Amino acid sequence: MLKGIDPLLNADVLQALRAMGHGDDLIIADTNFPSDSVARQTALGRVLRIDAPAAKVVKAVLSLYPLDTFVDDSAARMEIVGKPGEIPAVQKEVQKEIDAAEGKSWPMVPVERYAFYERAKQAYCVIQTGERRFYGCFAFRKGVVPPDAE
Repeated sequence: MLKGIDPLLNADVLQALRAMGHGDDLIIADTNFPSDSVARQTALGRVLRIDAPAAKVVKAVLSLYPLDTFVDDSAARMEIVGKPGEIPAVQKEVQKEIDAAEGKSWPMVPVERYAFYERAKQAYCVIQTGERRFYGCFAFRKGVVPPDAE
């Protein structure tokens, strides 16, 4: 255990978050997402796991992870097939955590299912959660941490 770091963030996840650079994508996926096969195609090359609901994982990750302010799609969600405008409860819960972490409204952009899979394959890494509800899949593009004021 470390002070000031959410205990959900295990050593493997912390190492990956630290290693990522500006513009790298992080995928946080539900239990039905093909995390293992997709993760083999990412920069990290293996799946990471946090066995907790998606919103709790997102809250923990965003306590350390800056979102990219230079792009419009730094926070994205997988669209529901056939209902792209519908936002299920799991996505609403995650949206609340994003807004809380950023201190303002930061809407997720929708990404069609197969386009989401392709984005995930290009990501730095995939964290598979214990989220069992459908469409609990999210992409977050890493931003920058500014230097300390002198």
